[in-house]
Amino acid sequence: MGKTTNRNAIQLAVFIAFGFLFGYDIGVISGCLIMPNFIRTFGELGADGEYFLSSSRQSIITSLLSAGTFVGAIAQAFTSDRFGRRSSILGWSATFTIGVVIQTATISSVVQITVGRFIAGLGVGALSAIVPLYNGETAPKALRGTLLVLYQLQVIVGLFISYVFDLGTHHLSGSASWYGESPRHLIASGRRAEAIEVVATLNGISKDDPLVQELVDELQYSITAENEGGKATWAECFSTRNALWKRTINGMMLQFIQQLNGQNFYYYYGDTFFKSAGTNLSPYVIQVILGAVSVIGTIPALYLIEKWGSPPSVAEATCALIAALVAHYMLAPAGSPSGELTPRQKQGGDVLITFAVLHVFSFAVFWGPTPWVYLGESFPLRIRAKSIALGSATNWLWNFLLSFFSPRIVHKIGPMILLVFFGVLAFGYFYVFFFIPETKGLSLEEVDELYTAKVVPWKSSTWQPCSRSNESNENVDVHLEDRKGDESSSSSSDHSLGRPPYV
Repeated sequence: MGKTTNRNAIQLAVFIAFGFLFGYDIGVISGCLIMPNFIRTFGELGADGEYFLSSSRQSIITSLLSAGTFVGAIAQAFTSDRFGRRSSILGWSATFTIGVVIQTATISSVVQITVGRFIAGLGVGALSAIVPLYNGETAPKALRGTLLVLYQLQVIVGLFISYVFDLGTHHLSGSASWYGESPRHLIASGRRAEAIEVVATLNGISKDDPLVQELVDELQYSITAENEGGKATWAECFSTRNALWKRTINGMMLQFIQQLNGQNFYYYYGDTFFKSAGTNLSPYVIQVILGAVSVIGTIPALYLIEKWGSPPSVAEATCALIAALVAHYMLAPAGSPSGELTPRQKQGGDVLITFAVLHVFSFAVFWGPTPWVYLGESFPLRIRAKSIALGSATNWLWNFLLSFFSPRIVHKIGPMILLVFFGVLAFGYFYVFFFIPETKGLSLEEVDELYTAKVVPWKSSTWQPCSRSNESNENVDVHLEDRKGDESSSSSSDHSLGRPPYV
């Protein structure tokens, strides 16, 4: 057999996971909400003669993208199965581009910019489901977790870039896709020859290599078994067969917990929130710092996801708790002049920002990438698109709810909203321990076997699939046979020397 390489699979994953623009479009709105010209353009004239953005208008402008992502995440399940992963990626990328064009062409219409954000959200939501789906199907199992984290990394880099642009432009006056299809989908569509080509290319070997045929045959067998019951329905995602309902619910719950970690509160409303921190740093600089920390935190996740699996983050919950209490008891009231702040209030602002940074870093290492990894490697092909759609849609639904209601909640209870995130993180710790099995190092087919075997999550890290157990037993048998042969030889020799065997 030829020597396999992962170069082509990695190059494909990097290109497909090109989430910079999505992250940029998500994050750039944060700085815009406090830019004077943006406020004059889309705000309302107050009684004092100054323009302002009401909390309701902020939530509409911000949350319409999230509303689009919810719809897009569901819609992609139909397109990715009907037209293929590659065609869907191209189509939804075009949808995203159209939304960006509409936003960019906006002059002063709140309706136009919100419609543009909704349409862009359709593309972001759809691609947020297709990318883990596609990369999970094409990536070698040894690198699958890493390549799935890559999407999250690129989104975070896009967020960081948006913050840098916000920082660089806020002071200015005025208004200043690809090759290859998933081999699993090709086989499921009766296009075996094309699947052979793709498998060979991804592994960097000849299509005539026996390994290619072995991999394709394995895929063919699992797909045939999955499709024996006819076309999959949405209800099948919640079937008791092979614990499909449990996998789907777990995917949706992980996305729910991720969105209520608290990091998106900083992403969306950090500039506004940090205004009351009373530090010498501008809110724009603080957002750039948070964006950079997100990037730095996601990079080690590329390695740790294959070494540690999917651990929950106690550190993140601790940061949310401390930030909430410090902000509530030590910060000055919103709108207080910086010259009138006491040393205690300034110290409170510094502590708040420090733990906000640590919070975002912890999210980037743990809760940021792991829910997407779970979606990409937990479902059989038969229902994969639909189950990933449900998980992704859950993510964007709660993203929308968070962005829509956060300004209103903060207006009522202030920084104590961070206690909500602390509670969700504490709940998430126990949910992961009791309900999420470890899938690190398993192929997609072995993950299916894991659920079928009904292994309890807290013992799943030591579980071995039957194929590996059989290989291990075969190796033991071979070793014993060799040993018997050696002993037989030794016995004959010993007898000839007048010595009893096995002395």
